[in-house]
Amino acid sequence: MYGKKRERVFLLMILPAFVGFFILFIVPTLMSFFYSLTNWSVYNADLDFVGLANYKQLFSDTKTMASISNTVKYAVLITIFQNIVAILLAVFLNKKMKGANFTKSLVFLPAVLSILVTGFLFQYIMSSSDFGLFNRIIQFFGGQPINWLGDADLALYSVLITQVWQWSGWSMVIYIANLKSIDSALYEAADIDGAGSVRKFFTVTLPLLYPAVSFNILMSLIGGMKVFDVIFAMTKGGPGYATETIMTTMIREGFNSGRNAYASALAVVFFIVVFILSRIVIIFLNRWERKIS
Repeated sequence: MYGKKRERVFLLMILPAFVGFFILFIVPTLMSFFYSLTNWSVYNADLDFVGLANYKQLFSDTKTMASISNTVKYAVLITIFQNIVAILLAVFLNKKMKGANFTKSLVFLPAVLSILVTGFLFQYIMSSSDFGLFNRIIQFFGGQPINWLGDADLALYSVLITQVWQWSGWSMVIYIANLKSIDSALYEAADIDGAGSVRKFFTVTLPLLYPAVSFNILMSLIGGMKVFDVIFAMTKGGPGYATETIMTTMIREGFNSGRNAYASALAVVFFIVVFILSRIVIIFLNRWERKIS
């Protein structure tokens, strides 16, 4: 009797969170799926069922497909580079040396800034005009100016650089926290075996960084899939649709163009893409965990 009463207390404690999750996530998700099968827009007075017409239009739209491709490419690249840079910084700054704490603070500082502020700042720095800082430096050394944000082949990668710069420090802090928990006796044993720095990193450090790696990879992947504000601040999806992402297209179609049903269909596709990518990463991480266990 006491056990059942205790379970009911626990269920009541999680009830507010469950109700919030149901109202703010489950219901909107189901509504998005429903509206994606209709002709809902600001131009239609009547709501009619159109089946998969919005999805057919979506997958035949070059601009929308480019936004899906750009989003996946951006999310995968920022996950890789952000974590590589963060791990290298964490390993280097985890040593006892003069100025290490100051350097950690300096590297983490960009994460405190608003993404919009960072976007507008780098829009100025990467400008192809005479006042663009990057091009001024390149020209000072005799090089030719680069159209960082106006070149369709470079624009997405230029945005990517700014976000790796901003968020690598945030990931670094998590890696450093994990490094602090690694027993130094393991490194001493590796030294006795004659292992060098590189071998110790791959046989001791990296396997024991699994908790931080799994967390950072999932967070950076999901954050990369949801990218919107830095794109809005720096390129607004241009040039052409070279930096269009699912979120920029969804917001433009839903709020600016009033094509609510089409935006709902894109939201459903976005949910499926995020789910598939997340599952792939989780499977990879689970296999890695079993391998190092």
